[in-house]
Amino acid sequence: MSPSILNLLLGLLFPRRCVSCGRLGNYFCQRCSSIIQIIKTPVCPVCERASIGGKTHPGCQTRYTLDGLTSIWVYEGPIKKAIKLLKYKFVTDLARELVYLSFGGSTSAEVEPLKETILTPVPLHWWRFHWRGFNQAEILGKMIAKKLGIKFVPDLLVREKSTRPQVELRGKQRQENIVDAFIINPRLSQFPISNFQFLIFDDVWTTGATLRVCRNVLKRAGAKKVWGLTLAR
Repeated sequence: MSPSILNLLLGLLFPRRCVSCGRLGNYFCQRCSSIIQIIKTPVCPVCERASIGGKTHPGCQTRYTLDGLTSIWVYEGPIKKAIKLLKYKFVTDLARELVYLSFGGSTSAEVEPLKETILTPVPLHWWRFHWRGFNQAEILGKMIAKKLGIKFVPDLLVREKSTRPQVELRGKQRQENIVDAFIINPRLSQFPISNFQFLIFDDVWTTGATLRVCRNVLKRAGAKKVWGLTLAR
């Protein structure tokens, strides 16, 4: 069966509805799409104050800080509902519409020059991956890397420690929860990390704890630069 016929059948059996108002047709109807807010003021990922292009302020920069942060949407309304449906209700075909909305001409996200850049997603622990059946950051990240025309390495980082879901925690608890949770994949120990700069991708920036721990791992392994990239903040 061809993909187009399969998609047609799936559309008849499971018609798409707007994630916000429930209107039939698409996951983001025209009316609800118009209320989605683009982040107009990028912030420094260290102090979270306004920053040109999301670059880390010189006064905040250290050897192990993120070099910048790009987040596209305000985490509320239809975007928040869509990300939660993808993560917790397993509506994986939402990923394509989220990526199109974000990188298909609806916005002009600013990132550092992408030459010699690799996008790698925040990994799930193997237990949670097998329970959920997918890693939403990997699905989204693969599509985004293709849109940006950069190399995608999904398994560079490994989450070797099972942790409590970050959504259950607040503030300092989030940082403590994931200390030493990530390592470079032992199977890729010879990967030339020092030759590249990296975009670490996650769906949402809340406190930044997860991306900061991943950043530490990559920078200690010799990464030139490490930026954070999220759909929402």
